[in-house]
Amino acid sequence: MNQNWVTADSIREGFSQAMSAMYQQEVPQYGTLLKLVAQVNDEVLSQQPALRNRLASQDELARLNVERHGAIRVGSAGELNMLRRLFAVMGMFPVGYYDLSQAGVPVHSTAFRPVERAALKRNPFRLFTSLLRLELIESQPLRAQARQILAKRDIFTPQCQALLQTCEQQGGLDEAQAQSFIRELLETFRWHGQTTVDGETYRALAAQHRLIADVVCFPGCHINHLTPRTLDIDRVQALMPSYGITPKALIEGPPRRDVPLLLRQTSFKALEEPVRFHGGEQGAHTARFGEIEQRGVALTAKGRALYDGLLREAGQGEDNLSHQRRLSEVFSIFPHNEITLRQQGLAFFQYYLTENGRRHPERLAGLTDPQRAIDQGLLSASPMIYEDFLPVSAAGIFQSNLADGPRSITQGAASREQFEQALGAQVIDEIALYEELQQQSLAECLGK
Repeated sequence: MNQNWVTADSIREGFSQAMSAMYQQEVPQYGTLLKLVAQVNDEVLSQQPALRNRLASQDELARLNVERHGAIRVGSAGELNMLRRLFAVMGMFPVGYYDLSQAGVPVHSTAFRPVERAALKRNPFRLFTSLLRLELIESQPLRAQARQILAKRDIFTPQCQALLQTCEQQGGLDEAQAQSFIRELLETFRWHGQTTVDGETYRALAAQHRLIADVVCFPGCHINHLTPRTLDIDRVQALMPSYGITPKALIEGPPRRDVPLLLRQTSFKALEEPVRFHGGEQGAHTARFGEIEQRGVALTAKGRALYDGLLREAGQGEDNLSHQRRLSEVFSIFPHNEITLRQQGLAFFQYYLTENGRRHPERLAGLTDPQRAIDQGLLSASPMIYEDFLPVSAAGIFQSNLADGPRSITQGAASREQFEQALGAQVIDEIALYEELQQQSLAECLGK
């Protein structure tokens, strides 16, 4: 690599900071949300010094305050393919396939994110990226009209496209080019209060599904939320009203647990924002909202099967209190401690050498069972953070912010092949990726 090239990690970090600053200006409540999350995280860390020490010792504390995920929606294969190339400049790659159409949301998705341990520790910025499934629009004339509208737009600036081509040809970007790349790419995700269609077309598309209007009717794929990570989402949910923020009714995902599982999410309702339709008519659009997440341990295929079954059994309550109580009851059979989760092969772990292990590497020679090394005080194991998303939770967040009013969408069959064809690449299997990272950490400890 040319020493003048800016690293992908640095470009991603600069872009995520620029995105956060832009979104704070566009959606002031997001800034309020950041303050609330920072306050709760500080309280948790001061009350749980063992947690603080563990996060610090594993270089996880530094990433907490900068950690964000965002969500965008695009309308065509060409847009998705271009985003894949642009995100690669920032060291972000498509992980996982999510079919949200089964929950009545006419998209399928992937998450662009870093995949290597060092990159995740530096800045784990993720963008949940959804592709509109036009075939799920029941009205054939309206489907054709939406396709024509999308074909006329270009959501990427000429300079952004030129810099991408430069990067791909020369193998990187220098400092000036990297800064320009960040500025130009940011324009793709900026909010536009002017639609590309008239009010009648907008309302016809919104009558099919509000998300369709959100994707088709604007000149770019504006960021629709940015999400900070908290260490106590229940506390954040309880405090939101006192900060002038109305939370959604239910916290999505698993219940509160001693060892947090996977991902829990909540949000505030999408804002109604003024827009001007093509032709001058004034109107309003609802799409952008604020979200908070709490991340837990990544589960193995065995763990996910148990989780998915329990989630189906628990169902959904009318209010958050009864919903969380029901979840806790059903999930009581899911092991609550790290040792059992690891020994039963339900969750993924990162392995570290203890001080004893560093002093006596010879004792690790020939060891193949990590439990023996742990028992001998040579290794320690820490839950691996879940870096991805949950289809049911994502659909729940989308629906809570977009599903008011009429919808005329039928469920579609999952089509990973169709999505990957549009993407121009295969998505990475997240379970296989966690397995690889776990084995990598173990091999490094054992000197293999």
